[in-house]
Amino acid sequence: MKNKSYIGISFIILVFGIYAIPKIIDRVKNHDVTRQERLGVPAKEGKQAENLLTIGKAPTFELTNQNGERISNQNFEGKVYVVEFFFSTCPTICPVMNQNMMIIEKEFGTNKNFGIASFTINPENDTPQVLKEHAQQLGVTSPNWHFLTGDQATIYNIANKGFNIYAGKSSNPQAGGFEHSGYFALVDKKGNIRSRKDENGNPLIFYTGLNYNDKKGFEEDLQGKYKPGIHMIKEDIDLLLQE
Repeated sequence: MKNKSYIGISFIILVFGIYAIPKIIDRVKNHDVTRQERLGVPAKEGKQAENLLTIGKAPTFELTNQNGERISNQNFEGKVYVVEFFFSTCPTICPVMNQNMMIIEKEFGTNKNFGIASFTINPENDTPQVLKEHAQQLGVTSPNWHFLTGDQATIYNIANKGFNIYAGKSSNPQAGGFEHSGYFALVDKKGNIRSRKDENGNPLIFYTGLNYNDKKGFEEDLQGKYKPGIHMIKEDIDLLLQE
């Protein structure tokens, strides 16, 4: 009886192998096996790149970076990149945004398929040299993080019409003469602005860059302890890089 049982089990295993192994091989060849599966970690439902929203095409642009180089959207073709609008003398939200972008750079900056575009909204002050010094003060090391400056009207058009992220002048001296939102935009390798839905099913469109209120929160994330906010954009960057 035992021999018959062993024969039966062996037959079932053989049938399963004939059916399943070719499918597994095909998935590996076609790169359909997710990173979670390769690591033996179950993929979370709804956490695939194809489930992210496509908001629209990112605008075209051509400006000058901190090294005096002309940089356009074509330099980001084939890359996943994050966009922010800031200015170097900002006394309010920009330092938090820049520090949060540093967290993103720390995680993805060595990936050749990732980049960051930081557009200044005060180009009269933020010359390439000023932006280079600003990048050095932040500790930027990635060659794919471009601090961009140029014609102010052009930059405002890129912000307000291209990405629909508000930027403008302000009469409030406490705002440093300018005002803007604290959002980051996420662009995929094909130049599409991407996002996700919130817990209520509403499109987020953009990601907050303002999730830390203190230095401790920033330092905790540098140690790998995610805080609410930019952990979402980091998850989605990772998904888009796998496409």
